[in-house]
Order: sequence, then structure tokens, then C-alpha cells
Amino acid sequence: MDWQELTNLTRGQPFVVERVRLEGSGVAIEGEFELPQLAQLNVEDQVFVTAFVRCHGSIKEMERIFGVSYPTIKARLKRITQMLDFVETDPAPSQADVVDRLRRGEITAQQALSELDGRT
Repeated sequence: MDWQELTNLTRGQPFVVERVRLEGSGVAIEGEFELPQLAQLNVEDQVFVTAFVRCHGSIKEMERIFGVSYPTIKARLKRITQMLDFVETDPAPSQADVVDRLRRGEITAQQALSELDGRT
């Protein structure tokens, strides 16, 4: 069974994977496993994301493939984006990093305070 069949079978209802078997090695792991985020999308959204990756993010190509307008593609991307968690690509500097830069004279005390206040 592939992910699309599993997604259709569950009809969007949440479920937990309890056993994972590594093909060819006979090794199986049991426990509770959450599905990867993309596998949690419905089948249509999985197909959409796959198409987007295959056309290297070209919205013009997506318009051609799906026969819809630019705003429709953008709206769908926005909706899917809201369903996914993203890794922080520009994390706030740690307190130690800020203090080190201050000691080296790379930033002023005011900049250090501002950076420290901006941390979450």
C-alpha cells in the first residue's frame, strides 16, 4: 500500500503508525510514529506538492499542468504552507553569541541589548 492509498483509506482522519519494518533486513521497530508532514496532506495536495517540486517551483509551469491561474496556484501554495511546520532558517543568536560579539567589539551594547530583547 502506498501513501496515497493510505491517505484515501483514512479519509483525512488522524492515525498513528505503530510498526515500521525495514525492507530486506527483517528489522521491525514498534512504537508510535507520526507520519512525515507531507504524508499527512490529502492526496490532491501531495500530488500538487510533487508537481511543484518536479517543475522546480515554476508557477508558470504549474499553471500549465493544472490549467489554472497564477492566483489559484499561489492561494493553494499558501494554504498548503499553512499546514506545514518549517525549520527556522535564521534562528535568533544565543545569549553567548551576542556576548561574544559584544566582547570582540563587533556590536555596541545597545545592539546587544536589542538582539537579546528580540529573542523568543
